[in-house]
Amino acid sequence: METETAIYIQYYNSPCGRLTLGSYGNQLCLCDWTEATHHARILHSLCRLPNVTVIEAPSAVTDMAALALDAYFAGGTLEFGSPLLHIGTDFRKRVWSELHSIPHGTTVSYATIARRIGRPTAVRAVANAIGANPLSIFVPCHRVTGADGSLTGYAGGIHAKRFLLALEGAI
Repeated sequence: METETAIYIQYYNSPCGRLTLGSYGNQLCLCDWTEATHHARILHSLCRLPNVTVIEAPSAVTDMAALALDAYFAGGTLEFGSPLLHIGTDFRKRVWSELHSIPHGTTVSYATIARRIGRPTAVRAVANAIGANPLSIFVPCHRVTGADGSLTGYAGGIHAKRFLLALEGAI
């Protein structure tokens, strides 16, 4: 039985790296690259929810997320019926919300995101917020590039970013 005070996690082996999926209640709160440098920090930030414990077992939400990822990696778009739980500062949530507006198969620069949220000089802060995204792929941070279109940092590694953008037809 799933409880509201637990984050249920399961692992997903994608064609470009292993992901950790996590749910809290009926919301997806985690889709993070298991081998990423900041994975432990992201998981720790989720554990700040009141009285939360982490249980390594699938949930209905993580199972649905895995099915959505299967369809995405088969060449489709990412469609997911459950809500996403964004845990972070208001600034980070604003940046992550803006990432949803980047259409499948396209890219934008960090500077463009900064301008879109009304903070044109906050490019570095935007990059840090994007780097702290706990819902990789579902919040499409892989669609953000350097000002010259170069593939810059990505939690799953540049190889994963290149793979995802190629899958979407962006490169």
